[in-house]
This record gives sequence, C-alpha cells and structure tokens, in this order.
Amino acid sequence: MRLPSWLARHLAAFRAVLVFTALLGLAYPLVLVGVGQLPGLHDRAEGSLVRGVDGAVAGSGLIGQSFTDGAGNAIPRYFQSRPSAAGDGYDPTATAASNLGPNSVEDVLPVPGAVDEEGNPDEGTPSLLTQVCARSRAAGELDGVDGRRPFCTPDGVGAVLRVFHRDGLTGPVTRAVSVNQACPATPFVGSYAGVAVECAVPGQDYSGGLLTPVRGDAPAEPAVPADAVTASGSGLDPHISPAYAAIQVARVARERQTSPEQVRRLVAEHTDGRGLGFLGEPRVNVVELNIALDRAFPAGG
Repeated sequence: MRLPSWLARHLAAFRAVLVFTALLGLAYPLVLVGVGQLPGLHDRAEGSLVRGVDGAVAGSGLIGQSFTDGAGNAIPRYFQSRPSAAGDGYDPTATAASNLGPNSVEDVLPVPGAVDEEGNPDEGTPSLLTQVCARSRAAGELDGVDGRRPFCTPDGVGAVLRVFHRDGLTGPVTRAVSVNQACPATPFVGSYAGVAVECAVPGQDYSGGLLTPVRGDAPAEPAVPADAVTASGSGLDPHISPAYAAIQVARVARERQTSPEQVRRLVAEHTDGRGLGFLGEPRVNVVELNIALDRAFPAGG
C-alpha cells in the first residue's frame, strides 16, 4: 500500500531530523568531548585552570586578574596586569573595551554637589587621554621610572586647552582654558599665545573654544609601555609585554627579598614567543608568573 505523497514527505523529513539529531546533537558533541580529553588538550578544554600554592584553583591562564588591595591600590609584591575595561575588571560576563578612541581627550568634570537620579555623587567622565595619563603617572611612581607622556600634565590628566579666538576659529586668542583641570587647580601652562590660561569650572560650557592638545616636554618614547596604560579589546588579556614586565622586576625583587636576576628568570620562563614564530608579539602571562613567584619566594608574600 502506497502512502499518500504528503505523508511520505513528512515521514522522510522526520527521519532526516532523527538522523541529524543523532549525528549533530549526540555523536558530534561526544566526539569533541573525547578529543578534549586527549593529552595536551585536556587542560585547555577544562578552561586552562591554574592552581595556587595551596593547590586550589586560582584562576585561568586565559583570563587576567587584578593584583590590587581592597582600595584598588597595586600590591607591590606582584607584577601588575594590563588595565581592563570589562565590568569591574576582567569580568568574563562583561567582556568589552572602553570604545573610546583617539579623539577622546576632553574630560567631563564632576560638578561638586551634583547627584544622579539614584542620588550618587557626580563622578564625571575621564577621557581616554586622561585615563592613559593617570595610569602612566601611577605606574611611573610605583616602579620608579619616568611616567611622563606626551600631551599629559604633571598631575596626570590630559594636557588640553580650549582656545577662544576673536573671530571664532581665527584671529587673536582672547581666552584659553585648561579643560581637564578643575578649579582651583593651577593650569599646567601659565599662558598660551600671550593669554593667561584659566582652570576649568565644572559644568561650564567651553565648546566654543578650539580644542588644542599640548604636547609638553615628555620623551618621545615613554618609559611606561603602551600596554601598561591601555586595556585590551576583550578586557580579559592575562598578558603584558616583556617591556612592561621589565620595569616591574626591581620592585618585585625588592618586595620578595630576592635578586632581580631570580625574578627575571621566572619572567623568562613565563614568556611566550610569537605564534608560529611570526604571529603577534612576545608576551608574559601575569597570572601564571605571580603564582610562580608565590611558590618560589613565599617569604616575600
């Protein structure tokens, strides 16, 4: 007895669903799980977990961590990680970049006494330039190197003026405001084009002035590397550059009461080269390095 054509088509479709469910919904996942248990792949399949000195899981070798105290200050005995814009820092559920670009140079200064809709004090919004300047200054102070960068003020904000001209964008300068330095701060430069530079009054509109970054006298090649002051695209990067690790060696050795040579040896052991010999740049895994330091020099902890 031949089945009606419409029923035959539905049965054929049902059989196809069963076959592909078995293949792709059961067999394929089980094969991948089995492959993940092979030697050399097991740790990666489990999340590249790393264990601390006590044997407990301390994190993942693929996700960075902040080595700071409760107040957010760097713990001197540890190598410091790259900044993170993922949530409160290295949050896998909020992986993201800041989405700020080269044109982000002017801060939104907090207005004293102002609150948001929930009653929280106005904290303002720092520009990318000011974030970079502040991080560079802090890293320089922590590791005893020159933290100056081009277009940064000595107090760690973007060295940016709003310059007002008599005829809008042309003509003599009539006013200059250091827009990232809230009054009563002393402007980073006393005068511009013969006009005294003013500090900025929070909440005042200076958009009529021409935005003018000032380079200053910082070295062309800052001592603090770029990865010490900028976050990665994911916000989860556990690596820093060998250059950033190098400026931290003396501090960590001092805090761990050991020699810089011993610390450099551990840094070298946790430095990965370029992928396939030519992709990317050498990098140091900070999470694994700090665990190795705790094992090798526990007295310093």
